[in-house]
Amino acid sequence: MFTVVIIAVIVIGLATLLYLGRGRARGNGGRGLKRRFGPEYDRAVARHDGDIREAERELGERVQQHGSLRKQPLSPEAREHYLTQWAAAQEQFVESPQKAVAEADALLAHLARDRGFPDGEEFDEQLAALSVHHAQFVQGYRSMHTAARDQSGTEEMREAMVEARSLFEALVIEQPAAPDRRRSHTPDGQGHAPWPLTRRHAKGSST
Repeated sequence: MFTVVIIAVIVIGLATLLYLGRGRARGNGGRGLKRRFGPEYDRAVARHDGDIREAERELGERVQQHGSLRKQPLSPEAREHYLTQWAAAQEQFVESPQKAVAEADALLAHLARDRGFPDGEEFDEQLAALSVHHAQFVQGYRSMHTAARDQSGTEEMREAMVEARSLFEALVIEQPAAPDRRRSHTPDGQGHAPWPLTRRHAKGSST
């Protein structure tokens, strides 16, 4: 009888340790995902109506599918092309905001594809892959993609395009803008172009 009691205690103890170990593993995984994804983690939780387990499952799958992705370099010619086209889209914003945003959205999709991310025709998959490597900037791309397809107001489109610019910079020159430079300070937002990315910025100028 005494032996049976001892065995039962050992089994219960092992089960408890296993349970606690799994709990710690889940906790560490959650903290790791939150550090990695930042605001994107909170958006995933909100999208799952507060279900943290489901949000972390989704984010974990993103890491598993796209974490090993190797970004491809851009040639100097390709980089120059993208810089020129982005500046042209921003200049066009004055006359045709909707067309400018649509062109910038397509340009960013092509740029991401050329850097080795999934093709932009599958937007959700491309965004998921980008979120693994550039989580702090993907909301701008998401907003611009939505603005390019909806009947958004001029100011909303301008803000989306300015916000998406940080991801463009991260992909084209690997030097994303500082947080205090991510928004334009146009006073009325009625048909004014966002701050243009020029060749001087690509070369590291602070002007």
